[in-house]
Amino acid sequence: MIIDLPSTTTSQLNKKLVELRERGGAVALGRVLTLVIAAEDDDQLEEAIDAANEASREHPSRVIVVAKGARTAAPRIDGQIRIGGDAGASEVIVLRLYGPLASQGQSAVVPLLLPDAPIVTWWPGGGPKAPSKDPLGELAQRRITDSAADKNPIRALQARARSYTDGDTDLAWTRLTNWRAQLVSALDLPPYERITGASVTGEADSPSTELLAGWLAEYLKVPVKRIKTTSAQGIVSVSLDRPSGPIELHRPDGRTGTLTQPGQPTRRIALQRRDNRDCLIEELRRLDPDEIYEAALQGLGKLSTPRKKTSTASAASAGRKKAASAKAKA
Repeated sequence: MIIDLPSTTTSQLNKKLVELRERGGAVALGRVLTLVIAAEDDDQLEEAIDAANEASREHPSRVIVVAKGARTAAPRIDGQIRIGGDAGASEVIVLRLYGPLASQGQSAVVPLLLPDAPIVTWWPGGGPKAPSKDPLGELAQRRITDSAADKNPIRALQARARSYTDGDTDLAWTRLTNWRAQLVSALDLPPYERITGASVTGEADSPSTELLAGWLAEYLKVPVKRIKTTSAQGIVSVSLDRPSGPIELHRPDGRTGTLTQPGQPTRRIALQRRDNRDCLIEELRRLDPDEIYEAALQGLGKLSTPRKKTSTASAASAGRKKAASAKAKA
């Protein structure tokens, strides 16, 4: 059921929620948290609500979606309430803020929060550089961003590394769970040798590749090379160097990986990219600080990026241009 309440107030929204609960017999006592979603556009809004609805089957919650309308319009709040089949195991409240209210999301959200329940804020698009200092982030015990959805993913990840506060996390990190599990399990097999170095290959603007390399650098305490490629999307391969030969996990197609290591048969592993729904479900399972994610952010500063090799012809051309420039200046 979807109920539209144009030009409404938070008080009227609360009254309508109470009326719907009394009429339909639904209660909010089973809600374990309040999930605040800061959406940027309509397409993003619907995708985020769908992911939250699926996540609500494991984490029943009140979902409050904050969307910005035209800033030049008269100040008003257009509200919408979704319950039943249109809200999974949650109750969804959509707030579209117009005019000066577009920058007052925190004030609109506070009256609708569940009492004594944890608050999680999620930015499914380009989130703030410092989530804990954002007005909606200040409300939350847990703040979820997605660097991959930013216009400049690597720059966004670096900014969040500088501003990290307990409770921050990123879906680019959550997408690594299967990769990390496979690499750790590979180290549990013989021969039991020390890792001497590592390399991680992936798309140039893949924040997940950066975080995986940072995690390896921080925990293995060895040099890690971050190799950029244009041959595939996301993470392509990981190589862990050992005296007897490397452990290699290669995923060229974004779906299936191949794990090879000395003394062990080659294994094919399902490594399909995780969608936002699965990542959100995982993140909502914990509200405490993610110390492993924090360590991976710290490891970003330990990475080395090999310089691109210049061909002989290119080098000769560059030398001629440099000589001609010097002659002109002379």
